[in-house]
Amino acid sequence: MLDSLFKPRAVAIVGASTKELSIGNVIIRNLQKYGYKGEIYPLNPTAPEVCGIKAYKTLEEIPGEVDLAHVIIPSKFVPQTIEDCGRKGIKAVIINSAGFSELGEEGARLQEDFLRRGKEYGVRVFGPNCQGIINSDPELKAYCNFTFTYPEPGYVSVVALSGGVGALIMQALADLGVGQRLYASNGNACDISIPEIVRYYGADEGTKAVILYTEGFSDPKAFLEAAHQVTAKKPILAMKAGRTEQGAKAASSHTGSLAGVDIATELIFEKTGILSFTDEGEMARAAMAFATQPIPKGNRVGIITNTGGPAVIATDVLVSCGLDVPKLSERSIERLKESQFPEAALENPIDVVATAGGPQFRGALDVLLHEEGVDSIFINFVTAPFTDTHEVARQIVEVSRLGKKPIVCNFMTDLSQERYQITRDILKKGGVPFYANPSDAAKAMGALTRYGRLKQRDIGKPQTFANVDAAKARAIVEEARQAGRSVLSATDVYTIFEAYGIPVAGWGVTVNTAEAVAAADRIGYPVVVKVDCEAIDHKSDMGGVAVNLKDAASVQATVEDMQRRLGHFGTLKFFVQKFLPGGRELIIGATAERGLGHLVMFGLGGIYVEVLKDVSFKIAPVTQVEAEEMLSSLRTAALLNGVRGEKGINREAVMNIIQRASQLLGDLPMIQEMDMNPLMAFADGAFAVDGRIRI
Repeated sequence: MLDSLFKPRAVAIVGASTKELSIGNVIIRNLQKYGYKGEIYPLNPTAPEVCGIKAYKTLEEIPGEVDLAHVIIPSKFVPQTIEDCGRKGIKAVIINSAGFSELGEEGARLQEDFLRRGKEYGVRVFGPNCQGIINSDPELKAYCNFTFTYPEPGYVSVVALSGGVGALIMQALADLGVGQRLYASNGNACDISIPEIVRYYGADEGTKAVILYTEGFSDPKAFLEAAHQVTAKKPILAMKAGRTEQGAKAASSHTGSLAGVDIATELIFEKTGILSFTDEGEMARAAMAFATQPIPKGNRVGIITNTGGPAVIATDVLVSCGLDVPKLSERSIERLKESQFPEAALENPIDVVATAGGPQFRGALDVLLHEEGVDSIFINFVTAPFTDTHEVARQIVEVSRLGKKPIVCNFMTDLSQERYQITRDILKKGGVPFYANPSDAAKAMGALTRYGRLKQRDIGKPQTFANVDAAKARAIVEEARQAGRSVLSATDVYTIFEAYGIPVAGWGVTVNTAEAVAAADRIGYPVVVKVDCEAIDHKSDMGGVAVNLKDAASVQATVEDMQRRLGHFGTLKFFVQKFLPGGRELIIGATAERGLGHLVMFGLGGIYVEVLKDVSFKIAPVTQVEAEEMLSSLRTAALLNGVRGEKGINREAVMNIIQRASQLLGDLPMIQEMDMNPLMAFADGAFAVDGRIRI
């Protein structure tokens, strides 16, 4: 547990300063200004007091128990200070100082030293080179941080690898009037990690939604496990920076090469049900809705508006976010007639017209609340000067507090007028999420709905196939490793595929013309001949592949030609395989990802994978549901079902191969890369016709 960090009853500041603009002074003033309820113990070797509080020369002099210490001193003194904290019984330390692993070998040595001492005394370290934490609980009010935003109490907790982005998100939430619960930015994260913090937020009853900003994970598997636990209970809204090559370089230099141009983080988000964002402002606005509203059961939205144009904009955005604007039942329309003005439009969107007041809005709200075909309610509310806008707001709040369906409001007004400030405050105090423009409001509703879908998504358990020979496959890999080979031979690759029940087109490996012809006669024409040589990587580019050879003479001529042109690469073998024309070329591939296992890829194969790059990735192990998603998510998915009279592929056969490949990767973690390209798919099955494995 991290209670000593997030719920400290007393805080010591090692490096407290009388200089107003120093971190050791700002942290004390932040604690005072925020109204910290615990004891504050400044440590300063010369000053009798700091910020009006008695100062102490050493930790030993402090009369009471201390849960948390800030350390703001030169890096070379930190290891001994951590030991001193341990002797004092302090269980958590925030190291605000920099000068450790981010600066090279000497800094890394100091970091290892203080970590060793911390472990010896049971001291958990937050940081170094970090801001700290905030706990807005009115019973505590711990602002153990040197930032400048003082959040109101609320239900959204934030964890950010970057302190700069964390402060940005915190300020964005404050600007929106969204209260916050806990905040943490852990800098180098040498001990207390983001997965630990996320798990702590998950167990915190006061946290309804978690915001995460990361630039990569030092331990992806630990985060995967933590996120699985937390998303089962509450939403995590996350943003990963470094999506572009240039952005990744910036992130890498910032975090000590934690991040790179990778998709693994996005796949972790997907697998664990985390809501991913690419815009920090949109993420903060979505958090406003998650802080107070229930999660919709479906994607059907009912719209109430007292102005036309914004409703059209909102409808477009809602639909683009995957929501449906369904027709209302006849019963609902009849009920609307009882509460609405004659000129109102009683369809969905329900236009209550500009003159509508509290009774008209309430009538429409009640109808949508009881309409079985509506899962959420979106409101366009412009403050017309000839209506009682306060009463409209009160009615919206009353229905929102019932908590039956989520409500999001596009509140359009002139806040320079005191009258409308009062209307706004009614909505705010009532916990209704409201936004100044329809697009932002609609995207927030879209985020609620997207999370609802993620909550309902059950990817199931990975299938374990019994008819595999894992021992045989392991023996092949071990033999290659003992021989110092990192790239497996064609014989090795196809034998491993067959050991896992992956259908392979009839094949044979030969060393000369006579053997190649004999193999072709046995397999049956037409055949493909491919050169098999470790020094030749891209066989097609080197003229090392010949297809649709229909007789023995063609096979003989092809092998002789390859021997003449490619013999200088070394000893050549020749892979002879049944030619399977007319199928759809697909690819199944995999790559090892540090700390995570394998990423499995599926897409159109052959030359198309390089040209179109239309592929889908999942983290192994891949379940049946995920395999189906891989097929369906391609931009060219329609080609798999058949177009213009073509037969579609056997989807079940392809999904079976994806799952078998996934099991293979789990059993053989030493595989670095694997390709089946192409995998030829037909209406009656699918067959690997080329493969590559690197260990």
